[in-house]
This record gives sequence, C-alpha cells and structure tokens, in this order.
Amino acid sequence: MKDLLFILIIFFMSAGSVIAQSADEKAVAEAVEKFRKTMVDPDQATFEELTSAALTYGHSNGLVEDQKTCIASMVTGKYNFNSLELTEQTIRIVDKTAIVRHTFFAHTHDAGKEPGTVKLKVLMVWQKENGKWVLLARQAVRI
Repeated sequence: MKDLLFILIIFFMSAGSVIAQSADEKAVAEAVEKFRKTMVDPDQATFEELTSAALTYGHSNGLVEDQKTCIASMVTGKYNFNSLELTEQTIRIVDKTAIVRHTFFAHTHDAGKEPGTVKLKVLMVWQKENGKWVLLARQAVRI
C-alpha cells in the first residue's frame, strides 16, 4: 500500500510539472507569434514589450543590433516584411529560459531595395522577466 501511495504521489508531482511546462511553452509560442505579427505590422510599443533591454539581435547578414537599434530598424522600414511564415518550430524550456528554433520565410521590401524573399533558420532565446516572456537574443542564418 505504501508503494502504491508513493507511486501516486510521484505521478501527480510529475503531472504538475508537465502541465506547468506546457503552459510556459504555450506562453512562449504566443510571444513568438506576437513578435512575428509585429514584424509584419511594426509597432514600437509592442516591440518594446516583447524584447529585453539587453536584447542582442543577430541578422543573417552578420549585423548585430541592440534593442533600441533593432526596434528602430523595424519601425522605420529599414527591414520591411510584407509576409512572414514560421515553420518547424521547436520550443524548449530550461528554468526561466526558452530556446526557440524555427524556419523563417518572408516576402520582403526593405528600404532602398527591390522586393525579395528570404529563408532562414532562426534561434531565439526568450527569458521570463516579471512573469512574462521577453526576447533576449536572436540569431539567423540563411538557408
């Protein structure tokens, strides 16, 4: 009987952590989707809400921007995404950090350039700050 009780306790403790992990994964997925939508329809306040003040944002061309510069690039049209799809997304939660990987495909029309397309593999690192997930780091490579 003690063994059965012990097994039930372990089961319910494990189930609770799986539920909590799933809630975090869902919250991160929602933050990633909100970030994707904001890249297509840029809004400074939303970018500020979704990013850490310590943001390091690596573009596929090797350029690395901080939070202020990254947001300015997005809202001024330096980088202009007409459409943006994320596929093959994985999310891994480690304590208060989320590691997100996905394939990024976009139709672009960046300032001073002809319309084009871009396909990337992206790594995003999200951190839970004051109960919400914010983007801490991002790096992209062309494929």
